Amino acid sequence: MEDLGAKVSYLALAVGTRVYDVESAPVGVVEHVLADERSDIFHGVIVAPPKPYGSHRFAYREQIADLYERGVVLSVPGAEMHEPGEDTPAREVEGAGDDPAQVGLRRAWEWLSRPR
Repeated sequence: MEDLGAKVSYLALAVGTRVYDVESAPVGVVEHVLADERSDIFHGVIVAPPKPYGSHRFAYREQIADLYERGVVLSVPGAEMHEPGEDTPAREVEGAGDDPAQVGLRRAWEWLSRPR
């Protein structure tokens, strides 16, 4: 893996930053950082896969080992990231309470499904 630079806060994580799994395999790039900045709560990142492969994935904060200037390192294999797709609509996870993975998945689905 290349030199990823200094560790950074989720607030400084740039769109387009490369994402690597626990085995240093590239799994995509950061497309969006999901956070509630007013409450200083980091939910995770939406990862865009290398084109033309696959679909967007969501790595919630417990699946992220470290954030760096030029890379995000996961604590899990890339296959364990969640897919915020039509099979997990926001209405299904609304009653999930405070489970961080479900909150993050709901926010990921809301971000991906909004009109652009």
